[in-house]
Amino acid sequence: MADVIALTYEISPDDFTRAGEASSDVKSKLKQVGVSPAAIRKVAIAMYEGEINMVIHAKGGKITVEISPEEIRMILADRGPGIPNVEQAMQAGWSTAPDEVRSLGFGAGMGLPNMKKYTDKMSIETELGVGTTITMVVKL
Repeated sequence: MADVIALTYEISPDDFTRAGEASSDVKSKLKQVGVSPAAIRKVAIAMYEGEINMVIHAKGGKITVEISPEEIRMILADRGPGIPNVEQAMQAGWSTAPDEVRSLGFGAGMGLPNMKKYTDKMSIETELGVGTTITMVVKL
């Protein structure tokens, strides 16, 4: 594997038809470079949850994935409203998703808890009215 592989994805707001494309692409690239199936599964779940959150709650954003021999780092930066109460948002089942999103099968309030569960390290930087940046790391 090269020293570091960097991938960037633009996430469109409210585009549920394309939601998941970035995480699927990362999953296939990780397979190509020989990352273990267990690590690929963790990255795919965490990134998909983040990607869906960007589609539902934010006005889109950018995901940067850095793949190195030691770890996979995912940086999800959105232009959304920010998270008013991170501690509350981290509680399983707590959601601010609107009913129309829930009717599509999304917004169960498991996004952030699953992102934390499937990564070795996760940090959230959020500013109301500006956006949120979530950094997640899966060690290899």
